[in-house]
Amino acid sequence: MGAIGERNLAVQAERSYQRKGDYEALLFEGTWHRSGELFERSRRLAAGIAGLGVGPGERVVVTMGNSPDVGIAYQALWRAGTVVTPANFLLPAEDLRHVIADAQATAVITSPEFADKVREATAELDHVRHTVSTGEVDGFVPLAALEESEPGAIVPREDGDLAALLYTGGTTGRSKGVMLTHANLAYTGEAAHRSAYVPGINRVLGTLPLSHAYGLLVTIAGLYNPERTVGVLLRWFDPTLFLEMIAEHRLQQAAVVPTMLQILLSQPLEDYELSSLQYVSSGGAPLAAEVAEQFSRRVPSARIRQGYGLTETAALISTNPVGREKAGSVGIPVPGTGVRILDDSGAELPPNEVGEICARSPGVMQGYWHSPDATAEALRDGWLHTGDLGYLDDEGYLFIVDRKKDLIIRGGFNVYPRDVEDALLEHPAIESAGVVGRPDQVSGEEVVAFVSLRPGAEATEEELVEWARGRIGGYKYPREVHIVDAVPLTNVGKIDRKALRGRLAVSRG
Repeated sequence: MGAIGERNLAVQAERSYQRKGDYEALLFEGTWHRSGELFERSRRLAAGIAGLGVGPGERVVVTMGNSPDVGIAYQALWRAGTVVTPANFLLPAEDLRHVIADAQATAVITSPEFADKVREATAELDHVRHTVSTGEVDGFVPLAALEESEPGAIVPREDGDLAALLYTGGTTGRSKGVMLTHANLAYTGEAAHRSAYVPGINRVLGTLPLSHAYGLLVTIAGLYNPERTVGVLLRWFDPTLFLEMIAEHRLQQAAVVPTMLQILLSQPLEDYELSSLQYVSSGGAPLAAEVAEQFSRRVPSARIRQGYGLTETAALISTNPVGREKAGSVGIPVPGTGVRILDDSGAELPPNEVGEICARSPGVMQGYWHSPDATAEALRDGWLHTGDLGYLDDEGYLFIVDRKKDLIIRGGFNVYPRDVEDALLEHPAIESAGVVGRPDQVSGEEVVAFVSLRPGAEATEEELVEWARGRIGGYKYPREVHIVDAVPLTNVGKIDRKALRGRLAVSRG
């Protein structure tokens, strides 16, 4: 059956509990949960899952909103030797079915509000033998019943065995399963902890979706914290609740994606007592300098630390070292990770020149599930080609410019959507901005922006075009600005440029 690897995540969870013991660890929707309760439930659930006949290496999809049950399920699945396969609860039934079918999942764990969608997604999928619910649902196995099992030992899994199968956002086609081992996730979890750890910072706010690689990374990093950490978990991001929890519980640290900070800037931040907040970790997408500056000015106690990673690198490549943050940068590669910048011919570029970011580390995926061609394209000569454009400065700090596929070439000049978005966000009326290219017979591509306005703000599309022209001028400024109720986001909070291109296609049609 194999040995239990030193980096096995179930082993890491057990060691973490043994170090810290039993204490009030997690607040969720008004109820405190003790660490001993959470750990014991995961042990019992692991035995219950094994009792269903779900064996080592089999994939189990977990799809529900944030709750203590998500973390318990993950720990139980690792303890049972299975492969955690998270699926965002926002996925429509068709996309959820793709994840379940592609992974050939044996079981699905969900909550009652998503049971009908799971039924639809699993219809006629013979490999799905069990559907499990955190509440009473006809035809589903109750999670509570599985937790009545007597706990057993950790099922042996080696460091190189799969621990998680995470599906990419699918912004350029069908989402692909990213294969991450116990060693991959343990490396990035420990590296994230070491790069971010500040003694005494032990009251944290969790609002990232635990189904996403970034949320999963933050969770695993917590296993390596030597201190007892008290967490407040939100089911999903709610800006008012976010601020209330920080003020009420004197929380010191929070992890966010940039769109969350943009939304928070529309809130009356000065009405809340936020002086306890010392660190805000931003990842998942580049953070506009204007947004960072505004938040730091309005919440002066908080230090923003940007980091960078992809699902394919278990969500971590670089981060800003504590006390050595550099504005606009996503930091320096974490120990054990190499980064180089390549041009289109594959030649390495010197500092301060923009090219494709390539990375090599113990956190890099094993490949894409059942996709050898896509794996061969992404992993070349031991390096992951990220598809992101950026540069390293003279001190080795990494700066993200944009996604390679999002680059707009207007009249032979490169236009990076992020540059235009960052400039638009400096306008006092604009809350959010997304920029894409539109085919144009004269220029090749034309720059088009979609923006949403802050509550109560007013502006015309023509006025915003002229403002942008005066701000960034030349070939970069958008010739069209469309004011929309909300700039569409992916289910992990990134600008959904695929949806924006779809709007342009509809308008042309």
